[in-house]
Amino acid sequence: MSTVTEEDHLSISGGQSNIKKLVSLSLAALGVVFGDIGTSPLYAVRECFHGDFSIPVTQGNILGVLSLLIWALIMIVSIKYLTFIMKADNQGEGGILALTSLIISNSRKNGSERWFLIAIGLFGAALLYGDGMITPAISVLSAVEGVQIIAPAFKGLVIPVTIVILAALFLFQHHGTAKVGAFFGPVIFIWFIVIGILGLVEVIRYPQILQAILPWYGISFLISNHTQGFMVLGAVFLSVTGAEALYADMGHFGKSPIRLTWIVLVFPALLLNYFGQGALLLSHPSESHNPFYGLVPSWAMIPMVLLSTSATIIASQALITGVYSLTQQAIQLGYLPRLTVTHTSAKHMGQIYVPAANWVLMVATIGLVIGFESSSRLAAAYGVAVTATMLISTVLFYYVARDLWKWNMFALNGMISVFMIIDFSFFGASITKLLHGAWFPLVIGLGIFSLMVTWNQGRSLLLQQLKNRTLTIDEFLQSLALQEPQRVAGQAVYLTANPEVVPLAMLHNLRHNKIMHSNVAFFHFSTERVPRVPNSRKVEVTRLGDGFFKVVARYGFLEYPNIRQVIALANHQGLHFKPEAISFFLSREKIVTGMKSRMALWRKKLYAIMARNALSATAYYDLPSGQVIEIGLLVQI
Repeated sequence: MSTVTEEDHLSISGGQSNIKKLVSLSLAALGVVFGDIGTSPLYAVRECFHGDFSIPVTQGNILGVLSLLIWALIMIVSIKYLTFIMKADNQGEGGILALTSLIISNSRKNGSERWFLIAIGLFGAALLYGDGMITPAISVLSAVEGVQIIAPAFKGLVIPVTIVILAALFLFQHHGTAKVGAFFGPVIFIWFIVIGILGLVEVIRYPQILQAILPWYGISFLISNHTQGFMVLGAVFLSVTGAEALYADMGHFGKSPIRLTWIVLVFPALLLNYFGQGALLLSHPSESHNPFYGLVPSWAMIPMVLLSTSATIIASQALITGVYSLTQQAIQLGYLPRLTVTHTSAKHMGQIYVPAANWVLMVATIGLVIGFESSSRLAAAYGVAVTATMLISTVLFYYVARDLWKWNMFALNGMISVFMIIDFSFFGASITKLLHGAWFPLVIGLGIFSLMVTWNQGRSLLLQQLKNRTLTIDEFLQSLALQEPQRVAGQAVYLTANPEVVPLAMLHNLRHNKIMHSNVAFFHFSTERVPRVPNSRKVEVTRLGDGFFKVVARYGFLEYPNIRQVIALANHQGLHFKPEAISFFLSREKIVTGMKSRMALWRKKLYAIMARNALSATAYYDLPSGQVIEIGLLVQI
């Protein structure tokens, strides 16, 4: 979806139309933003009393766990994210990479501090890939497990049915979400209404459960249960695992629809359902194996399983789409090689499909279902990636508030200290499950982080080598004045990674063919650390004289380079190139390792493999293949 600011969503004029717009955006946000956190009731309470680190089902423990759940939602979602972190938007966009870019582009930090912020921001983004693998697996599996309650004899079908649903979900991705997106909001709306009513019915029967709203019960629980109580925090955290999505999807809907939807519908429905599950356990402790479905009357079990499955598929879709967006941002910012990115909607540029990311997610997600076999086992692997990402977001927010907003240090340190204590507590509880599956998202995160850093550093090393083998534009033009080559009528465009030097493809073509076009333009694509660059400053044309031009095209990290758009905008500034008459010259580097540098040999080899498998510049920039001439270069790094 395209980025829109708060003002775009809620302009002052036209009160009635604004209300309709707000309601429409809120319903859309309901389907995309709240699917993950909205399906947490399927497993959060269960894992506290029936998981690998479960505690006895006693009145004190029930009230204590519910108190922790409620205050986790209040402190992390309502206060931390919706009140504070959503203030840190990068031209309306949210998410950990947008936050990292906001800090880097607006601060003057020394090398070590700058590297630290970039590193933790990248690692937080890399961890979201692990989350994107686990969320579809645990969500769909926990919903399908309701089949065991309806008919225990069909227990053996849970895994196969889950795999079929997940496979269909990923196979459908190339069609895009535009057609089914309209159904997401209404389905999730029904979901929240239903789970709220189910919880309310049980609360009316046992209203004493409402005592859990008092924070003392949660504190008393932690004091009484010591180590075991601390470890249960890892299960409690499952109730807020979708909080990061509220921030990441801010650019699609704006702050007001997300905040309004949370306050009016989502938060009340979640509270009622969690209270209801607690009330059920007070009267029927034996239901701890699945308290969510314990709230459902027997006559409604089949439709509830179908509704749960639909809701979890939608929640999974939001995470999958998030991984696509994250991959696109990483490519644009220079942390991943070029990959095929397909736009699935003509109206919403944010609706994209990345085949490579899709198939990796599909294999990993189905593998997780087969390997862990139950949502309870998957729950142990779930929390650590999200807790680490939330912890990193708190650190990055601190730098934004301190360096950009110049907040009062006393107040800021006090607030951040509270958030850090909460984040570290949940992270510490989640990391205790390292040997029970929490290792998986950490391994995925470290792997993706290594790929990102290797690509970025390898690319810098390659560009340095290319720079050492070429001339600056001024040096090149001076050499032409001394010995003018033969010029032929025509227009040539050379793509260059460095706008200050002449592309090696140009020098090689001139050296071997001894001729040069009468009009030559050096095109450089630059990615800014902002979501989007307006057309008014997207392209800059510099006349170099003697038929030479330099064209710098600036794109945001949520935009996709478009060669036709660049030529059209450049022509308005005096380039006057005809797209159908241009010859595009590209260099294709063959990378070999061996040069001594600070980059390890295995990482150089990894970079070479990534470079060989990257999408070609012809395909990435959508150049007309019949007008492209590629010149091979051997480069040692």
